Amino acid sequence: MYIHSHHSKNKHINTLQLLLLLLGVVLLLSACGPSQKPSSSADSNAGSTTGPSTSHTSEQGEHQAGTDTDASSNGGANDQDDQQNTVPPQEEKDSLQAQLDQLSLDEKIGQMILAGVQGTTLDAQAKQMITDQKVGGIIFYANNVSTLQGTAKFVQSIKDANRSNPVPIFMSVDQEGGKVSRMPETVETIPSNRKVGKTKDADLAETMGELLARQIKLVGFNVDFAPVLDVNSNPKNPVIGDRSFGSSADLVSRMGIAEMKGLRSEGIIPVVKHFPGHGDTSVDSHLDLPVVNKTEKQLAQLEWIPFEDAVKEQVEAVMVAHILFPKLDPDHPASLSDVIIGQHLRGKFKYDGVVITDDLSMGAIAKNYKLDDAAVATVQAGSDILLVAHSYESAKTIFDTLMSAVKSGKISESRINESAYRILALKQKYNLSDEEQPSGNLKQLNADILDWRKQADAR
Repeated sequence: MYIHSHHSKNKHINTLQLLLLLLGVVLLLSACGPSQKPSSSADSNAGSTTGPSTSHTSEQGEHQAGTDTDASSNGGANDQDDQQNTVPPQEEKDSLQAQLDQLSLDEKIGQMILAGVQGTTLDAQAKQMITDQKVGGIIFYANNVSTLQGTAKFVQSIKDANRSNPVPIFMSVDQEGGKVSRMPETVETIPSNRKVGKTKDADLAETMGELLARQIKLVGFNVDFAPVLDVNSNPKNPVIGDRSFGSSADLVSRMGIAEMKGLRSEGIIPVVKHFPGHGDTSVDSHLDLPVVNKTEKQLAQLEWIPFEDAVKEQVEAVMVAHILFPKLDPDHPASLSDVIIGQHLRGKFKYDGVVITDDLSMGAIAKNYKLDDAAVATVQAGSDILLVAHSYESAKTIFDTLMSAVKSGKISESRINESAYRILALKQKYNLSDEEQPSGNLKQLNADILDWRKQADAR
């Protein structure tokens, strides 16, 4: 009896110990389980990449920041959410790259052309250009502007015509203030950069940018070829003059970047100009090719300062001038020069935004180069958008030339992709849409311009 009772008691104890051991294992596994999921999600995020290595855009940064926020606030997610968080990186797709992949070669090349139009209403040739060449942008000059209502209708008709294309269209204009103004007479004028520069008040310059943006939004534009960042160092300059904020690089930089920020704040894309600097020319590039005999060191001490500062401020687009700088590149004007665009602007300045040529129909190019040769050269140099005004035929020539250059291997399609990607990124950043209508109140805007002019006059 004694022995039997002892064995029974031991058996009972062993069973209890086993149960306790199993319970401990279960508790241990439960404690370890939740800590494993975040590490696997973190590993997945750490290995993800977006977009081609040749282009780093604001959209990518915003996308990644949004992903991180979502992940950190998703502690109570269900199993389905956990599975989505552990999707292999290779299955994630940059939305811009996905959009680019859907474009045909002619659509990508079309995005690289910003063309002019004729008259004050949409004609059959302009419609055909938008349909056939699928141009990525249009520029208006003074002869395209009528009344406020008429100009707004013209702009909207172009956007409507572009709706058959997969990418919204740039609607651009030179609205600098002073003598370079494209708005109808019913809109109050804004004085020249020189007048604003004399105040040395960056706040006034920023408000100027806001007012310029509000002016062009009245008719539906989304791009302004401003501010001018040229330093007016040559009193005999026939083309810049009072379009510059002044003769000091620091003043031009402070005022120009303030204006750029003002344009941005109103949702208008700013384009700084005219890199590498048009302030020391004695020839008007609209008429012929200016030559500036400055060294790289001299340019770095004056002309390049405002542009370098703009790049540091992540400027959206830079217009390159038709000027020959023989001590940098004796064979090509800046707009066609790999030395100036590729090695300096892209390389030394580390600029990866959109590069736009000045108008390729200007005398500086037309008198010295064939348009097809210039088109190929500027793309090879690193330009993204080729501006060509005043001729539908010229836009077609550039389109046909670039199509042929890719098919012959003179320009690689990957080079076209780089430019198309930058253009898509800029349009996405500003949420461009062909459905966007003119906006603003003319009466209030005019009152604000008059009030701002009083402030500028008082300085």
